[in-house]
Amino acid sequence: MLIKTAEFVMSNSDVAKCPKDQLPEYAFIGRSNVGKSSLINMLTNHKNLAKTSGRPGKTQLINHFLINKNWFLVDLPGYGYAKVSKSAKKKFQKLITDYFEKRQQLVNAFVLVDIRHEPQKIDLEFMEYLGVSEIPFSIIFTKADKLKPKAIERNVKAYTDELLKTWEETPAYFITSSTSSAGRDEVLQSIDDINKEINSLKQN
Repeated sequence: MLIKTAEFVMSNSDVAKCPKDQLPEYAFIGRSNVGKSSLINMLTNHKNLAKTSGRPGKTQLINHFLINKNWFLVDLPGYGYAKVSKSAKKKFQKLITDYFEKRQQLVNAFVLVDIRHEPQKIDLEFMEYLGVSEIPFSIIFTKADKLKPKAIERNVKAYTDELLKTWEETPAYFITSSTSSAGRDEVLQSIDDINKEINSLKQN
């Protein structure tokens, strides 16, 4: 997929105020400091589309970006160790669950995982929540440029082995690097394939 246009549409803290367009949405979410903004900028080929920050937990709203005028990339608040108050964390969690449970335009979530670390309980719990809620999702392993190929293979296997303890099969996953653009084509191809499938169903 060639990204011809990528434009910021809106930020808000209320799912009911999200765009009314019936365009497919792809949500990006992960623990704080997982490299989400950098990944979004890499995927869209726009250096400053999503705001990057050295301070974890910078994204605190639902951000909609219109891509190629025909689908939305949705940047969601991170979960985990963001340095915010307990009341703010509760708000984030409600905002996240409201989005996943009420937003009918959502067709796939991409859960971002830092490939450098062993399987984290909070990531596994979040994936479990998506599975129980019957929300389709894929995993995006980030920061692959920080590891050698064998370490990448080992860490991905640790994740898939952990998931297979409770899942019949693992979700699709992508290995990416915002620095080298590794995995960019594969993620965009996955979105393109789903969009084509949606259009095909509409026509039948």
